[in-house]
Amino acid sequence: MAANLTTLTEAARAVLATAEPARKAAAGRAAAAAWRSGEIAAIGRSVPPDRPARPDKPALRLPRDMPKRGAGGSAAGRIALLHAIAHIELNAIDLAWDIVARFANAEPPREFFDDWVRVADEEAKHFTLLSKRLADLGAAYGDLPAHDGLWEAAQATAHDLLARLAVVPLVLEARGLDVTPTMIARMKRFGDRETAAVLTAIYEDEIGHVAIGLRWFERECARRGVAPAPTWRALVAEHFKGAIKPPFNDDARAEAGMARAYYATAG
Repeated sequence: MAANLTTLTEAARAVLATAEPARKAAAGRAAAAAWRSGEIAAIGRSVPPDRPARPDKPALRLPRDMPKRGAGGSAAGRIALLHAIAHIELNAIDLAWDIVARFANAEPPREFFDDWVRVADEEAKHFTLLSKRLADLGAAYGDLPAHDGLWEAAQATAHDLLARLAVVPLVLEARGLDVTPTMIARMKRFGDRETAAVLTAIYEDEIGHVAIGLRWFERECARRGVAPAPTWRALVAEHFKGAIKPPFNDDARAEAGMARAYYATAG
């Protein structure tokens, strides 16, 4: 860790200010290790930027302008799939560090920071795994266009911790639980065990991320004296663009602790 990064929120801001993806992932992993070891012990107060630094590539487009991906049976289709997921994971690194820095003023307990540093570290691990798999296939992150919808969700919820928890882990990451098993099965069917293994590792970690999001969402609901499930639905309707619709992976959501009472009537 850089010697001048004495607090966790300073380290978070430094990750957010790093544009080059591999360096961002490495900086995030180093910050997480420093927090776990006690090298960084103070939380501090360091306001994050409105937008994280981004590399020159990939070109960012509106979601509606993105080319449609195939099923992943061809090498090009597999690269497109991995690139799209790598883009999600790069954004997820920033989303986790942003929640650490942006909501430190709310003075959540120390376990809050432990949890989100863990999420940030695992998102960086995911991006690194995906980058390696892309390289195995002769490609790299930045080779294809990507969309900017994920950071729009961050901007829409920057004012309220409860809204951020409702949308990012409990909509965006929860959706990953719904769709990833099908992608894993498809990769196995195409004989791409290496990609299936990467996606499986990500999927297993993401169950824990949804569980972390749900735990802090429900704790914040309890602090405010509001009912979790209807509050989630109201916040999602207000702050998330798009519908919450099936199919849902009820088993994985249940493993994360997310009852059907949250989402069964959504969509």
